[in-house]
Amino acid sequence: MIVPTVPEEEATGEVAAIYDEERASSGYIPTHARAMALNPAADRAFVALTRSVAIPLGIRRYELVTLAAAHATGSRHCRLAHGVKSLSVFEEAQLERIARDYRDAGLTDAEVEMMAFAERVATDAAAMTDADSLRLRAAGFSDQEIVDIAIAAAARVYLGRMLQALAVDVDEAPSLSEPLRAALVSGI
Repeated sequence: MIVPTVPEEEATGEVAAIYDEERASSGYIPTHARAMALNPAADRAFVALTRSVAIPLGIRRYELVTLAAAHATGSRHCRLAHGVKSLSVFEEAQLERIARDYRDAGLTDAEVEMMAFAERVATDAAAMTDADSLRLRAAGFSDQEIVDIAIAAAARVYLGRMLQALAVDVDEAPSLSEPLRAALVSGI
């Protein structure tokens, strides 16, 4: 990583709190958390932003949007971290299928459309038109859900790009099986 992070044994205040929260939820302190802890206010703001859309979308939809946007931007950090988190809502075999090709993974038509929208946000949002949002509406999403999907995808782009720009090491995600890990990073 380009900038040194605070060693765990030297962490105090908000940095220590961020580390403790990550250790409690992940079992370790991921490198992305160490990088974000260099600006605790930004970390807290990012967490608040993602919670503000994850809660109304539901964890399943939020994780699907996150995986699609992370794949589109080539963020191994986010694909692996959210692969771990996605195991709380998907069986490993289905998650592996989603990681390899979400269009052929047993998802609903609405979920596939949502992931395609997230990919478009991540790759070329400037080229998107009303037609992109209208496809989500036709798939049954409310206006707030459409906004939340766009926010979730854009937030993932932000974090993934920041981690890439700082050359943050990619965690191995030790709790993932090798086939799932390979599926999550394939094509990136």
